[in-house]
Amino acid sequence: MPPKKRQRKTAAAKEEDEPTTSAVAPLNPAALTVTQLRAELSKKGLDTTGKKALLVQRLTDSLKSSDEPSTTKKAKTEDPAEDEGEEEIDTTEGELTYSKAAAALRQADKKEKGKRQRTVDTHIPWYTNYEVVDDWDCMLNQTNIGHNNNKFYVIQLLSNKNSGYFHVWNRWGRVGEPGMNAMKGPFHAMDAATKEFAKKFKDKTKNDWSDRDSFTPHAGKYTLIEMGGDDDEDEPMDVIEDVDTGKPKKIKPCTLDKPTQNLVKLIFDNDMFREAMKTLEIDTKKMPLGKLSKAQIAKGFEALEALESALQSKASRAKLSELSSKFYTIIPHDFGRRIPPVIDNQEHLQKKFDMLTVLGDIEIAQSLQKDKIKTEQPDIEEVPHEFDVNYASLKAKLEHVKKEDSDYKIIETYLRQTEPSYRKLEIVDIWRVSRDGEAERFSVHDSIENRRLLWHGTNVAVVAAILKSGLRIMPHSGGRVGRGIYFASENSKSAGYVGCANNIGIMFLNEVALGKEHSITRDDSSLVKAPAGHDSVVARGHTEPDPALDTTITIDGKTVTVPQGKPKSQQKYSTSSFSQTEYLIYKESQNRIRYLLKLKFGGHSFFF
Repeated sequence: MPPKKRQRKTAAAKEEDEPTTSAVAPLNPAALTVTQLRAELSKKGLDTTGKKALLVQRLTDSLKSSDEPSTTKKAKTEDPAEDEGEEEIDTTEGELTYSKAAAALRQADKKEKGKRQRTVDTHIPWYTNYEVVDDWDCMLNQTNIGHNNNKFYVIQLLSNKNSGYFHVWNRWGRVGEPGMNAMKGPFHAMDAATKEFAKKFKDKTKNDWSDRDSFTPHAGKYTLIEMGGDDDEDEPMDVIEDVDTGKPKKIKPCTLDKPTQNLVKLIFDNDMFREAMKTLEIDTKKMPLGKLSKAQIAKGFEALEALESALQSKASRAKLSELSSKFYTIIPHDFGRRIPPVIDNQEHLQKKFDMLTVLGDIEIAQSLQKDKIKTEQPDIEEVPHEFDVNYASLKAKLEHVKKEDSDYKIIETYLRQTEPSYRKLEIVDIWRVSRDGEAERFSVHDSIENRRLLWHGTNVAVVAAILKSGLRIMPHSGGRVGRGIYFASENSKSAGYVGCANNIGIMFLNEVALGKEHSITRDDSSLVKAPAGHDSVVARGHTEPDPALDTTITIDGKTVTVPQGKPKSQQKYSTSSFSQTEYLIYKESQNRIRYLLKLKFGGHSFFF
């Protein structure tokens, strides 16, 4: 008889106590939805996997065995999925640092560990005949620029579904290549298999498997890559199985208009996310989509922080090579057979900070999809359409703008007058945007009268995260005018930052409360706030849309200026180091997303 399959257990990570609040009615597990059950189990550090009946029984047993009254505390938000999306970054204005971001990423990662299930390496012949035993699965990586090493090592403890015997799978090689492999076993007893796994892990890392949660990197050895795992809720969306009865359930028709359906499909498209990661030279085989670990991204930020300090102290080339190798070890890059480049200047460093920001935003979008509404109520025969669920997860209202609407015509003129001369842009669709909570946040600046509708370009891979969380001042966001949020009055300036998927890009038009402007004509990357007595910084460029042709629109009772003229030379700023004018704010609350434009970019498909 094959060995009995061991139930997967989740390591309980002790969380800080929440503030004491008044008690509510006793908790009734049977009345909770699947999402709510998993949230309650996660709070208690218990396993969150399985069908609803198992989750109910697990929570009931826990409540019975607990000395505490079975009451719930008031959560930070009522929706567990919202917590996962919002806890990516601590966005306290003016206080955002990389350490806070790293801490927030780790905290969120702890909460998600209970959801992870392991996936069998698809390079194994007949891999569908196997399953990973518990959490006996690891991805190791090692980069050494000096020796042109950029290699990986996979170790998995597997159970054969047919025979019940155990195997230990090893695969190793150059990052980006399949590499070589070996299958050890079969082992009739699991103990023998775990010993083989632990021995190989110790040989490659100099760490004990039992100490992996406090992993210590060693020179010349592999480093453990923390993977996010797969969400066991992911299922095909055509027909969904009832969690209790096993009966198939139908998908309701999508309630969104066709343009909005297409937008939601685009910004949650997995192929688009993968292409964006490849363009960033991320090895998608070692950090596959859906397996991005917040803790691993946090380690990447720490490695770049060390590089930043080394650059500031003018460290030796050898030291920069060592620290760059450490970063590439933590965040696997696919350089093919090329020698991994040393991160030896501020521009290259900033590019990697930006890359981690994009990775974090992709992870946000993936997290939103993990909490799709499925069959939480056994008596419901139909479930919402996937597009409706993804749209709801954004916590933002998108209202499609018709071509005959007055604001459509104003935006079209704004685009046509300031678009790039080297690339034709075609408006596919425009939406009015209203993010949950953003109106209240923006209202603290009601006294500011100088407001403009300004462009902001971005990578299509981060649009879902922006709609969910707004434009943010990231820990190491930086540029010629310091750490703030950048806008432009010329579309061509912001269009240069757009990353497209199949020639389709997304741009935002934001209402920006500029107030009293401080003008500069030279770079100042040290800026983290507007000078005293000012609300914003404007880097004056050689050109600016002709102010004589500006128009105004009224939004929520406020007058907002919208450029309508072609760029005009500004003789006063002819010696400025800026070609086009850029507008900077250093408080996230000083802007509100008003419009989203889906554009077709003439020319080749590209990512930035």
